[in-house]
Amino acid sequence: MVYETLRYDVSDGILTLTLHRPDQLNAFTVTMAEELVDAFGRAGTDEDVAAVVVTGSGRAFCAGMDLSAEGNVFGLDESLRPTPEQLRERLDDPEFVRGVRDTGGRVTLAIFDCPKPVIGAINGPAVGIGATMTLPMDVRIASEKARIGFVFGKLGIVPEAASSWFLPRLVGISRALEWTYSAEILTAAEAHEGGLVRSVVAPDDLLPTAYALAAKFTTDRSRVGTALTRKLIYRNVAQPHPLEAHLTDSLAMFYTSVGDGKEGVRAFREKRRPEFTERDLPRVFPS
Repeated sequence: MVYETLRYDVSDGILTLTLHRPDQLNAFTVTMAEELVDAFGRAGTDEDVAAVVVTGSGRAFCAGMDLSAEGNVFGLDESLRPTPEQLRERLDDPEFVRGVRDTGGRVTLAIFDCPKPVIGAINGPAVGIGATMTLPMDVRIASEKARIGFVFGKLGIVPEAASSWFLPRLVGISRALEWTYSAEILTAAEAHEGGLVRSVVAPDDLLPTAYALAAKFTTDRSRVGTALTRKLIYRNVAQPHPLEAHLTDSLAMFYTSVGDGKEGVRAFREKRRPEFTERDLPRVFPS
């Protein structure tokens, strides 16, 4: 896919994925949604990519949905009247994919499914989907100029992009409700105090900080071990009993120990840097 709204740049194993509609403050469109889904799927299988850094072009990260579009600005088919049962039955039906399913949610599910570490470098305003798309990213770093808002209440709609799953896990239920009820715009410092972002840095330090962190995640690290770690933590935090974590941990530990783990142990004993070569993820979760 040739991207109209994104830039996909890989250097030294790090993909910089840049939202690129600077004249529109990188406002989100259906096209951007489709391209982000494609880009994260591509990154997941791109052998040149070890980690992903997401940022915005110009002075904004993403100003939310582009509300200038004609018709239903969210790209939904108003002729349909879907029921919960129909949506589950027709989840992958193209008519429902494009006409019913939340575009932001399709993006965050693609980020969730990506096996590579993902870092959000929030360079400026990030509101609406601009805020919720960052929630499945593993770490969020904010520029001092960043402003973050879950502003759906001002539009009479609801938080989307599966944020009712992600946001309470990051900041707690009470704070998630306060931020979504009030629809206030948070400063970078307020987002940091609330636990949403890891750190707040000067604008010129934003990408260097993100790249340095990405290097920590990927240098001398097993691609398979990192991917499984990401999947285990995200999936098992929602399990009702730790036995479910034990079952998947056991398989993940088994397969990594007979794969890159052998090289890791040899390198430790020989006091040298490891050379991990495994790329194929074992199946550790039930179908």
